Amino acid sequence: MSTQKYTPRLADKYTKEVVPALIKKFAYKSVMQAPKLEKICLNRGVNGAVADKKLVEVAVDELTLISGQRAVTTFSKKDISNFKLRKGMPIGARVTLRGEKMYEFLDRLISVSLPRVRDFKGISDKAFDGRGNYTLGVTEQIIFPEIDIDKVNKITGLDITFVTSAQNNEEAYELLKELGLPFKNIKKEQSN
Repeated sequence: MSTQKYTPRLADKYTKEVVPALIKKFAYKSVMQAPKLEKICLNRGVNGAVADKKLVEVAVDELTLISGQRAVTTFSKKDISNFKLRKGMPIGARVTLRGEKMYEFLDRLISVSLPRVRDFKGISDKAFDGRGNYTLGVTEQIIFPEIDIDKVNKITGLDITFVTSAQNNEEAYELLKELGLPFKNIKKEQSN
């Protein structure tokens, strides 16, 4: 009886298609030089968390549903009197995905969630940080099929950060494009 280990579709695609494409484009001498996706961080600040503590619990539950992994509460680091904020108050939720769960989430994001965005024409290629990381802002959590629209009392957004081992923006862009993220300017390249 042989048990075959499960590999997510995008993890398989990374080793079979993405790495060879990156090696060809950037002329790496080794497979190990090719950049890889290290983790995906989902972060969500909760507006009004100071007044209502239940909002943070809802945010944690929704991020847990979206990611398939338990989210944790984030706390304020300092006092801000204008926002009636004290150090240590719960103000948001976050979750970090690695390995199989990361690839599963990315697959669902690309194939199911992003196409559900209203008037979707692709994601911006301007949100790289210079060190090979990309942050995508999602304005509505209801684009994820795991969220039951009837149970949502407040539509909020979240940030999704893709942390890669790439040295610069160009390598990170190529990696994410090869993995299937729908950037806006891909259509321009195809029409030329």
